[in-house]
Amino acid sequence: MQKGRRIAFDYGDVRIGVAICDPDAILSTPLATLQAQSKDLFVQIMQIIDEHEPIHIYIGKPTLLNGNEGAAVSKVEVFVEKLREKSAIPISMVDERLSTVSAMKDMRSAGVNARDAKSSIDAMAAVAILEQGLAIERSKKI
Repeated sequence: MQKGRRIAFDYGDVRIGVAICDPDAILSTPLATLQAQSKDLFVQIMQIIDEHEPIHIYIGKPTLLNGNEGAAVSKVEVFVEKLREKSAIPISMVDERLSTVSAMKDMRSAGVNARDAKSSIDAMAAVAILEQGLAIERSKKI
């Protein structure tokens, strides 16, 4: 597996969770939660990308439990296209089924109240997306 940081985004209409891994792709951690409607959203994203210099970007693809694409896929695809216009870093969409549910469960296990941790949940969901992307990368060498 190529050495270098990877970054993941959990796109939502209100918030976008961001996670990053270490250069050896061993540890994924929450990085930030961005406001999706911010006028300078892509400025913030590019600052994160410039600062951390990832070699790959993973974006959560809203997939329903039955495997079909969710209604939000078109919004995520627009986000991906805008990101591709601004960066040459390879981007892969990964199944994000249960990423938010998993993040909420992990936070509850840690004793964090979900109402108090809305923005943290989005960043933790991005961690789940990143870990899914890394697992795929390890197995398929994408």
